[in-house]
Amino acid sequence: MATNLDLQEQEQLDELKAFWKQYGNLITWTLTLVLAGFAAWNGWNWWQREQGAKAGAMFDDLDRAVQAGNADQAGRVFADLKERFGGTTYAQQAGLLTAKLQADKGQADAAQATLNWVADKASDDEYRALAHLRLSALALDKKAYDEALKQVDAIKSPEFAALANDRRGDILLAQGKKAEAIKAFDAAWKALGEQLDYRRVVEAKLTSLGAAPEADKPASGVAP
Repeated sequence: MATNLDLQEQEQLDELKAFWKQYGNLITWTLTLVLAGFAAWNGWNWWQREQGAKAGAMFDDLDRAVQAGNADQAGRVFADLKERFGGTTYAQQAGLLTAKLQADKGQADAAQATLNWVADKASDDEYRALAHLRLSALALDKKAYDEALKQVDAIKSPEFAALANDRRGDILLAQGKKAEAIKAFDAAWKALGEQLDYRRVVEAKLTSLGAAPEADKPASGVAP
């Protein structure tokens, strides 16, 4: 009986050896790739968390500088943040905060450079749109109307279409193009929801130009 079991075990062992000889390398490499991929995924997640934590700490430093009104310090922290963690959302947000403080402190050129970075490097359409919108305001202040319109035209995010048209109206009005400005303001007014307070600002602009928009008409079949 023992001999029969020994023979069966030997046959199974021989079959296993033959199988491993034929497929062993393939199995080994497959397992290696799977484990390496798993380790890489864990490593990437860890790296992302580390990057986010470090970028977040730097953003806190920048936010404190902004709260203190220290534009020079904010500019230095932002320069370091964008160099080390330029691909993070923190860097994009920091750019917008820094540029606002720089503009408030009369550092228009520094604000423009900061916003240009956000407009060029931000991965989020909304951040790029905000940067272009603010760049258009800086250009408008300098009476660089063509540049201001160029920045407005660069805004592609649908969520910012109303604000882009509002800014376009400001620029056209500054150029003395009243009819075109009214058209832009009207487009902005129509795109803004009734519940938004800013709609009343645009409405006031239209009214001052003698083009007050008509009150929204109720839907057909609905009593006023």
